[in-house]
Parts: sequence; C-alpha cells; structure tokens
Amino acid sequence: MPLGHAAGNHPVIAATMTANRNVIARTVIAGTALLLSLAAQAASTIRISYLEETLPPSTALANIEPRPADLGRAGAELAIADNNTTGRFVQQHFELNRIQLPQGASGADMLARLARAGSSLVVLNVSAAAIDRLLQQAAANRYLFFNAGAPDDRLRQRQCRPNLLHPLPGRAMQADALAQYLATRRWNKWFLVTGPKPEDRLYAAAIRRAAKRFGGRIVLEKTWNYGPDARRTAQAEVPVFTQGGDYDVLIVADEAGDFGDYLSYRSWLPRPVAGTQGLTAEGWHPAAEQWGAVQLQNRFRAQSKRPMQAVDYAAWAAVRSVGEAATRTGSGDASKLAAYIRGPEFQLAGFKGRTLSYRPWNGELRQPMLVAQPRSLVSLSPQDGFLHPRTDLDTLGFDAPEVSCKGA
Repeated sequence: MPLGHAAGNHPVIAATMTANRNVIARTVIAGTALLLSLAAQAASTIRISYLEETLPPSTALANIEPRPADLGRAGAELAIADNNTTGRFVQQHFELNRIQLPQGASGADMLARLARAGSSLVVLNVSAAAIDRLLQQAAANRYLFFNAGAPDDRLRQRQCRPNLLHPLPGRAMQADALAQYLATRRWNKWFLVTGPKPEDRLYAAAIRRAAKRFGGRIVLEKTWNYGPDARRTAQAEVPVFTQGGDYDVLIVADEAGDFGDYLSYRSWLPRPVAGTQGLTAEGWHPAAEQWGAVQLQNRFRAQSKRPMQAVDYAAWAAVRSVGEAATRTGSGDASKLAAYIRGPEFQLAGFKGRTLSYRPWNGELRQPMLVAQPRSLVSLSPQDGFLHPRTDLDTLGFDAPEVSCKGA
C-alpha cells in the first residue's frame, strides 16, 4: 500500500470494514432486543382496574366547561405512566383495565366484569349507591377498592369498610377546610343557601357540622326554590332572596352548579360567596403550583388537553398509592400491597408539601385541602393554629372518636 494511502480507501479493506460494522450493528441490535425482551419477561405485571359509570350529559346552567368524558380516568392513566417510569428500574410493569357500566348496574354485574379483568385492585369512579350495591356482594371482600368519585360522608363515618379507601376527600373534609379558613379571617357569621337536590342537603349538613367545630354561626339559612333557569331571573331574584340580616359570608350548597354561580355580585349585601361556588375547598385545583405541582399539572395537560380536576387527582392518588406500595415492598402481590397501603409506614408524595397517608379508622386519605377561587389558590388547610395530638391533617374530616366503624 502506498505511503499515505488510508486503509479505509482501499476497496477490499473498505468493503471488509463495512461488512464488519454491519455485523456488529446487527449483533448489538439483536442483543439489545433480547435484553429488553428478557427484562419484560422478568418484570412482574401489576394490573389495576378502573370502574366507572356512564353518566348522562351534564345539565348545569353555568356549564361553560362541561364535565369531561374522561374525568377521573385521565388521572388514573397519568398515574400508570408515572408508576411505569419508576417500575422500569425495579422490574415492575403496571396496566390499567377500564371497565365502563351503565348507571344502575347491579353489584353482581360489576363484580362479574371485575373478575374478568383479573385484578383485585380497583379504582371506583361511581356513585355512593353503586358502591353500596357492589360491597353488598360477598365476593367483593377479595378486592381493595379506592373511592375516587363519591364524596358521601356515610362511607367514611358509618359505613366504612376494611377494603374501601377514599383518596377523594369527603364533604366533611371540604367543609372543615373551608371553615378553618373562614375562622382565620374572622368571618364567623354565615348565611347558608341550600339547593333542592339530595347532594346539596348533604353538603349543607357538612357545613353545619363544620360551623360547630370551628366557631361559625349560621345566622341565616334559606333553600333556593326559584325556577329552573337562574340565568334569566338572577338579577331580580337574588337581591330579594338574600335579604334578611347581616352576615360575613354567603355559603352556597349547589353541587350540580344549578344556581350557585349567579349569587356572586348580586346579593343584597356586598359579601363574598363560598362553598360549592366562589371560594371552594377541594382535594385539587388547576391553580396549584407549589411543591412541584406545576409539573403534575403540565404533564396532565399535555396528556389530556385540559386542567386536572379533583376527581382526576383522586384517581391519580389511588393508582400512585399502588405504585408506591409496589416499589417499597418489591412485590406485586395484591394482598401485600393492600396491607402496606393501610399500614403505618405508607407515605405518598402528593405535590402538596406534605406526605399523605390513609387513616386506619375509616380509610380516608390524609391530605391538605386547597382553598381556592376559580382562577387562583387562596390558601391551604389545615390552617396554622389548628392542632391535633397526631397530626393537624386529622383536624379535617372525621377523627377516630367520630367514626362508628373503627378498625375498618
């Protein structure tokens, strides 16, 4: 070979080198595929079922943003992705099985679908009545359920069960969180307006309980019984309806959003509105940004093209609870995961500045509550100064002595 002639330029040598590189590349690709295949085979698969009801279209009068079709489910799907991000390092793979049933489905039908899905870890986004029908079945005892859709307090106070956890805050937690904030502002005189629906009366009952606990006084109370379309008549009806005495804040109980949005700026006295509209207290809010919450919000928005709501967060927390337990125990066994989640060592990082855990007496998730107006976060409850022997998080909702099904 002449001096200075590069080996790679010699036609025979160049061809040989090219062939060798191709062989090496194919070998590396095949080896990588084999390793990934072996890793996938070695990884344990943890299946979680997501059971939801098909609901009729929302008919709220202030329906600027309709109920999303994937409400709740989108949070569970994001949590599955989060679980798998960690699971790749510990040989665990998570799958979500969606089960959709019509409203009013029997407990037997729900259990049959769950049995076919093959998972004993179940996130529920169904009504309290559907939970009743499901848990009345003897075979339901083999499952661990996470209630992400029903805020009914009876499921947390009188009818709690050992295999039913509540990542969604109940109405008592919502009312307590709001009452603590009102107490810090010294807004102690309340005007309670209750809608005509059963869920409105349940929320109003939680407000009355919170008033007794935190020094609020309901000085005026009325039931909204005007016509079906508040949009056309609110300007005339609300000022007349809200006369009757002095108060610091008007608290509205209107979970369906039929009229509550029309009370602000129309009341006889210039007073703030709180409760189910106006200033609210929930487990999650799109305005949350601190403690890394903006990262969760951004990932959810990129996935679902909408803001994260409280039910989405509850479903996310349920699936992440399973993922956290699987990582800590190194197990995919549902019974071991359930025991760990209910145990004293369990902690969930929930982007709220505090670690979250489940109360042993009723299965409700201990968590800070976000007190917010529609477009900004106002405060976080529990408020400073409200103390408890265990943790101030237990000043929200039902404490152990208030629960009639201890040891649930």
